[in-house]
Amino acid sequence: MELRSPYKSRGGLARLRRALRHSLHGLRAAWRHEAAFRQELTLFLLLLPCAFWLGGDTFEVVFLLASLILVLVVELLNSAIESLADAVTLEEHPLIARAKDLGSAAVLLTLILVALVWFALLCARLVDAL
Repeated sequence: MELRSPYKSRGGLARLRRALRHSLHGLRAAWRHEAAFRQELTLFLLLLPCAFWLGGDTFEVVFLLASLILVLVVELLNSAIESLADAVTLEEHPLIARAKDLGSAAVLLTLILVALVWFALLCARLVDAL
């Protein structure tokens, strides 16, 4: 006998509508409750036009934008881990602290990646200009 979660849908367009609705709820919750997400989304919006200026071709523009979107994705996952951990307990626990620290480290590494990508392409543009 196969066990199925009552929360899993069977598919079709109704599933896509529900998935989109849940995704939008998640983005609204991140905006409302997560200061780091708001800051990173603001950074994304500020750098969005810069990507079209800095990118020499379509691939470079996509690469610049993908690095920024990756920060948002990792921040959403980090926030999900933190929310789940807080739902389990608000008391100090070494494993929960480790999970939160690991999520934070993932965001930091992603921000470092963005800095490297943007710096490398900026240097390439400056060299081309000389």
